[in-house]
Amino acid sequence: MGAQCHNRAGRFDGLTPGFRRALWAVIAINGTMFLVEVTAGALAGSRALQADALDFLGDTATYAMSLFVLGMSLRTRATAALLKGLSLAVMGSWVLGSTVYQILVLGLPRAEVMGAVGLLALAANLGSVLLLLRYREGDANVRSVWLCSRNDAIGNGAVLLAALGVWLSGTAWPDLIVAAVMAALFLWSALQIVRQALDERRYAKRAAAAE
Repeated sequence: MGAQCHNRAGRFDGLTPGFRRALWAVIAINGTMFLVEVTAGALAGSRALQADALDFLGDTATYAMSLFVLGMSLRTRATAALLKGLSLAVMGSWVLGSTVYQILVLGLPRAEVMGAVGLLALAANLGSVLLLLRYREGDANVRSVWLCSRNDAIGNGAVLLAALGVWLSGTAWPDLIVAAVMAALFLWSALQIVRQALDERRYAKRAAAAE
């Protein structure tokens, strides 16, 4: 990549036609899969599916924001990444809360629906991962896109394991455990994004003061 594709902190900033095309593609994929999974999650009564649907929605917004701020100042991109990290933390907290709610209130999810939709979602996310693989290193804005895509693929594999566990055990515990693990993954990724975004905001502030 040429020097024009890196910000002043030395990290890739996403200013290439290839990255823009990849973003548009994954926005379409994630928006479609949110609609599919939120419906299937409600029908199946699966918290793991609903958690994954929420992640699809969050990623759609994340990718759209990432696309919007491309080419803006490092401080602006870092601020956008900071907001995305905080929103990911909110999603992780929601999944934890909804998991506790299912333990106390709701019943057994439908394993067959979880499995079928999980396979479809896994295929969609593996496609997104392949599109974004070459852009996994970069500034906080670019890296947040990769982390969200990676989380999706991991989450879908986990949903398939949850579906198998529900079917074999006849209990909701595998679904609830997977939802809790996914929530922890959201929170860990949020922490990474927030840390890098804050670091880049500090760098931009120092650079501006030195000019």
